[in-house]
Amino acid sequence: MSHPSSEQGAGSRRQENFHLVWDLLIIAVVIANLALLLFDSLFLLPPLNAAFEAVAPGLHGAYERHVRANFIAIDLAFVAVLLLDVLVGWVVAIIERRYHRWFFYPFVHWYDVLGCIPLSGFRLLRVLRIISLLHRLQRLGLIDVRRWWLYGVYAKYYDILMEELSDRAALRLLDSVQDQVRDSGSLSKRLSEDVVMPRKQQLIHEISRRLETMVDSAYRTNRDDLMRYISALVGRTLAENPEIKRLRRLPLGRQVSRALDDSLSDIACRLVHETIEGLRSPEFNQLVERLADSGFDAWMRVDAHTDRVTEQVLVDMLEVIKGQIAQQQWKQRYD
Repeated sequence: MSHPSSEQGAGSRRQENFHLVWDLLIIAVVIANLALLLFDSLFLLPPLNAAFEAVAPGLHGAYERHVRANFIAIDLAFVAVLLLDVLVGWVVAIIERRYHRWFFYPFVHWYDVLGCIPLSGFRLLRVLRIISLLHRLQRLGLIDVRRWWLYGVYAKYYDILMEELSDRAALRLLDSVQDQVRDSGSLSKRLSEDVVMPRKQQLIHEISRRLETMVDSAYRTNRDDLMRYISALVGRTLAENPEIKRLRRLPLGRQVSRALDDSLSDIACRLVHETIEGLRSPEFNQLVERLADSGFDAWMRVDAHTDRVTEQVLVDMLEVIKGQIAQQQWKQRYD
């Protein structure tokens, strides 16, 4: 007794194989139709028509009698097959509920629908049908167009074209930005009033936070070296002090001097340690924020010189970006 899952799997494989055979048949039909359209277009050119008649008069006459005379009927036969493909695909899409509404199919596959119109302008849309069918086979894993030589050539020049177009557009945009910067009245003042000042408190808080983090990290990393430096500094200062020198000449003066050196070094190290630890306190944060707040307005004050400097910096930055964009990166990829 067969299991339902195995029967469903076999039915799915049969359906997939049927789709594959049908897609390959449609590809063959479209290629044949496009080849006929191309040949017939060349046949209508007088120089090529005369050359064809001179090289193969019998074949020329057969084509003119049997194909050219019945060209509309032959093309309608191809159109009938393509129209059948559209109708079958539409029915399958409705059965499989592929789209949100049943009438979406002809709008999604507009190129298939318009390609069925037997007019010269619409016949070229049949090329898109081949592309869509190849995309379907690629999605099913039955082919890999990325390994095809033709796809490699297309991908290469498409990449080059897109890079050149995007670079030209980016350069035009940056040129326009540079012109806007040069023509702006007071750029620094506008940046200060419209960008920086509305975020003043956030910037001040960020400055205090980063200062605390920087000092704390530097202290913990170099704590031993810092303590040794402070101890050596205190010892050198005491050794050079005249009063300490006289103290050492007294009885037990060296012991007292050494004890004083150790005590002062310990006090200095503790003072530095407590100072660093105090950076985490809310009082220190408030102090830093008050200091930053008091100097923020002065720092953000702009004049004509500041405006010129800001403008030149922005223009030069954009110029560097333009130079980077102007480099044709595709030459390095495809050399």
